[in-house]
Amino acid sequence: MITEYRGRDIALTIPVNIEGIPITVIGKKAFLAARELKEVTLPQSVCVIQDWAFASCRNLEKLALPRKKLEIGQGILKDCEKLCRVITITVEKKERTEPVEDVKNETSIETDKSDESISYLLAAAMTRLDAFYLFDAETAGSPDWIEQWDARMLALMEQEDTEGFSKMLLCGEEDYGSRENNLDYYIEQKRRFKVRLAMLRLMNDIELKSSVKNILITYLKSHTKGSESEETWKVVLEEHGDEKPYYQLLLDTDCITEDNIDAILEDMGERHTEMKAFLMNYQSTNFRNEDMFASLEFEL
Repeated sequence: MITEYRGRDIALTIPVNIEGIPITVIGKKAFLAARELKEVTLPQSVCVIQDWAFASCRNLEKLALPRKKLEIGQGILKDCEKLCRVITITVEKKERTEPVEDVKNETSIETDKSDESISYLLAAAMTRLDAFYLFDAETAGSPDWIEQWDARMLALMEQEDTEGFSKMLLCGEEDYGSRENNLDYYIEQKRRFKVRLAMLRLMNDIELKSSVKNILITYLKSHTKGSESEETWKVVLEEHGDEKPYYQLLLDTDCITEDNIDAILEDMGERHTEMKAFLMNYQSTNFRNEDMFASLEFEL
């Protein structure tokens, strides 16, 4: 059992065994608040991850797990806000003559598009869906797992934007007078959460049903630039300002149109120059195809 970690690694690979003893358990709070860690790879020998093992690892972005049934404790990834990928790994099946205890951490990490998408969805099961029952390295990506993932996502998308506000006030979860106690701010943050969730699923659209896809696109379009509320555009501008895939998603879902692109370019100002050039080029190619001479006047 790994009981405690005192290192300051950014990327850590835990070996299959230490001094000949197989590592089978990541102990309770073993990596609690290890804030330098960004990537952790667990060995195939691990079978149990105990309570709060990686809680408050606030810079943890990627976790690699063995692709098998694991015994998972509560809160193992609590307050890991930056976690975006949980990769499942398998041992390469080879003929070998060396004793099992001498086998090193030989793993094969799948890199095709579907497995990459699953890694994002598996991480989101904990960080966004708050669905402990979906954190299963063995079944992640199966049709049944994806169906359950989408069902949980839709349940969150369909919640009223004010849901939970009164309870938060009654429980005193926020300081009195803070902006979090403002209903308009609460609603805006709830909508941003839904926008992030919809974007995540659309960008990782493995086995995404057309009916579900339409629901997500409709939500994004209803909150894009020029709408009564503009959380879709605000999330992209403020959180992904230099990331082309997000702008492409807005174009692909008709969240950027001929009617709002000028306002979008104005919002970008002098920032994100590469993406601004990308949109301006798209605008000139797709939105202004009329004969340039049609807008000119001549005097004979």
